[in-house]
Amino acid sequence: MPETYVDGYAEILAEVGRTGRRLTREELDGRRALGEQAAEDGHDLRPLVIQYLAKTRTAWPRTTSPESVLAAVEQAVDAFAGGYERAQRLAVRKEEAARREFIDDLLYGRSDPGRLAQRAERFGLRLAHAHAVGVAEAPEAYDDTHPVTRRVEAALLSRFGDRRILLTTKDGRLICVVPADQEEVVRYFAKQAYAATGGGRAAIGRPHPGAGGVVRSYEEALNALDLAHRMGLDEPVLHAADLLVFPVLARDREAMADLVRSALGPLRQARGGAKPLLDTLHAYFDAGCVSAQAARRLNLSVRALTYRLDRIHRLTGSDPTDPVHRYTLQTAAIGARLLDWPAQDL
Repeated sequence: MPETYVDGYAEILAEVGRTGRRLTREELDGRRALGEQAAEDGHDLRPLVIQYLAKTRTAWPRTTSPESVLAAVEQAVDAFAGGYERAQRLAVRKEEAARREFIDDLLYGRSDPGRLAQRAERFGLRLAHAHAVGVAEAPEAYDDTHPVTRRVEAALLSRFGDRRILLTTKDGRLICVVPADQEEVVRYFAKQAYAATGGGRAAIGRPHPGAGGVVRSYEEALNALDLAHRMGLDEPVLHAADLLVFPVLARDREAMADLVRSALGPLRQARGGAKPLLDTLHAYFDAGCVSAQAARRLNLSVRALTYRLDRIHRLTGSDPTDPVHRYTLQTAAIGARLLDWPAQDL
């Protein structure tokens, strides 16, 4: 260990031994500066403290006041360790800031792809490969230091070790970026996140290549979560690949709105408005058009459900039980969910 970090310490002890005084502000600042320098140079604190104690033994002055010397040792070591810890905290904050900046650039695609790929290596990613992104959310917001985040991270490391997995948080959600050939990792992340969040929901985007592929997979996962809210989907883990039909249906909003108005608009004439009968259609289609199961979902008798289906037929001219009419009604019902009709006027 270099003697640099104890420079001037023997002289301080000698002066204290002669006078019995305490360390001056200038002397304490000097010890703190040396502590910061030692941390920046990459040395561990324990051998540095041992070096101070060893120097204390060899440079112990002749004195009539050992208590004063011991107090000076305490002051010097405390100031040195304080400077060391301050430098460590600053380094940690800088590392966290760099990591957060990288995460933001990665997920929003705001940086030059070449430079982003170089920075990614530092955080365990090789952006030349394809990646998939998993996103988990719950009513509570999470950050990188939240116990739930640490629990999920520990589960992933215990199961898979260091597999170039990037686990982070963004806007209160848990984010997991993994290579495309490690699908089992992102599936396990979704499972662990669901358990750790006490019943939250996770979505997995499709794998895509390059830095832009991470952004695309992340957006697909976010869109899947948003779609689940709008469509009333109750699956705990959603796969963007299984939901591609919905963005296609929603792409031409005006055409979809026209279908909803044409196919379902007459339901507004029903007593109580369109919502009860629209909920009936949702339950019927979600149950695979099995009347008994749909009735249980709505807490109705099968006879009451059949009456509602007949009422829908009379109002719209389309029979939900007829395969010829069913496709139009079901597509319109999906459009109503996507467009939040009838709550939102079209």
